[in-house]
Amino acid sequence: MVFTAPQLEYGALAPMLIIFSAALIGVIVEAFVKSSLRSALQLTIAMGGIVLAFAQVLRLRGTVHPNAALTSVIVDGPVLFMQGTILLLALLALLLISDINHFAAQASAVPGSVEEQAALTSGRIQTEVYPLTLFSVGGMLLFPAANDLITLFVALEVLSLPLYLMAGLSRRRRLLSQEAALKYFLLGAYSSAFFLFGAAFLYGFAGSVSLDGIRTALTSGPGNDIFFLIGMASLSVGLLFKVGAVPFHAWTPDVYQGAPTPITGFMAAATKVAAFGAALRIFYVSFAGANWNWRPIITAVAIVTMVFGSIVAIAQRDVKRLLAYSSIAHAGFLLTGILALNRSGLEASLFYLATYGFTTLGAFAIVTLVRDSGGEVTDLNRWVGLARRSPVIASLFAFFLLSFAGIPLTAGFVGKLTIFNAAYESANIAVVVVGVLSSAIAAFFYIRVIVMMFFADPIEDPVAVTIPSMNTRIVIAVSALVTLAMGVYPTPVFDAISSLATFIHG
Repeated sequence: MVFTAPQLEYGALAPMLIIFSAALIGVIVEAFVKSSLRSALQLTIAMGGIVLAFAQVLRLRGTVHPNAALTSVIVDGPVLFMQGTILLLALLALLLISDINHFAAQASAVPGSVEEQAALTSGRIQTEVYPLTLFSVGGMLLFPAANDLITLFVALEVLSLPLYLMAGLSRRRRLLSQEAALKYFLLGAYSSAFFLFGAAFLYGFAGSVSLDGIRTALTSGPGNDIFFLIGMASLSVGLLFKVGAVPFHAWTPDVYQGAPTPITGFMAAATKVAAFGAALRIFYVSFAGANWNWRPIITAVAIVTMVFGSIVAIAQRDVKRLLAYSSIAHAGFLLTGILALNRSGLEASLFYLATYGFTTLGAFAIVTLVRDSGGEVTDLNRWVGLARRSPVIASLFAFFLLSFAGIPLTAGFVGKLTIFNAAYESANIAVVVVGVLSSAIAAFFYIRVIVMMFFADPIEDPVAVTIPSMNTRIVIAVSALVTLAMGVYPTPVFDAISSLATFIHG
């Protein structure tokens, strides 16, 4: 038997290889470098790895690699755009994560135990959050580039497992954080099981695990339609769980609330890009030939997700839970891009993902600044009159909320306009109507928060707005500038997307 070495295009795989290499170096640093040096060194390694990976993505622009890793990984225009977006969001998220005081000094210690107190007193703060973040970023880069179901599953687990751990690393409210991590892990395990179940049935249908093989089986002749329908439905469950669509959203509010806020921001922004990137490739490439089977289901899911997220958000009194239900509603808006199944839908989805990611990171960065003696204050009742204590911070948060609501001159308005227009062009009128109405409902609770901050009398037990660190200032400033620029003058971004928005087949 002769062994033939696989042909790998290392240049096309370089962004992922750089990130995974940096993550492994971070593990070695965590194991062997003394604690007083670890934090700065870990941040340098993580940010250096992301910058190098982004430089490689820029070098690859304009190229396509249908066989980057045999037939398992494909690098084309949409993949490069999503990888670049994920890396930029991860770079900003790392700046928030660099405030290591958000995280438990020793994650393995029982909350309130002697070991935990000793770690805090001695200053021995573990920094495993940096390599965990990099491993998750590596999985996110691979997820939209995967061209077969096995690679998709591996990427899904690589991006998810670090998030399960990081959700439980909060320094304060440790029990709530650990509960969120456990809930996220258990529900994520169920969704992964559904994903594998669907992959098995799709293999039974097509005789292949590649996305191109499934597409060929759909168009080439009769097959076992029952196998395909079960496989498609089960696979979709795994994807819809990651994007937080109804009825697979139950983890979202609890995890968003319990996880350390920098991790919540990273998860809300970057994971959406990766998950929707994979979903777009699957539905646009593999399942496009059977859209009459899945369109009614995804239409129903999109409508329910938009309505549910917008209505339930009205009742929330915690700012992180409010943003969680806002995220659910936005998942419904993004599903309209999948339903469009045309080039306009793909372009609009890519633009929406980028704008939503930056706006989300900016909003969560501001949440980290509103504190009292016990740490972050997320109770909206205590945000009343916030503008009188910090008008700049309140104004910036209001700006991000207006972008979520889709108010003109913000990136959110352009994103919603383009994605609804794409759905309208594909005759999905019902989704467009519900989307517009849901946006109007969502605008109510966004504006309600703004009214609370600017026009209500401050309470007797006020919270303080801490002076942001330089890293946090950079995150807020960049997020605000991107949100404004993409709302006022989105043409350069659309031009870049237009040159990239074509899926190629392996």
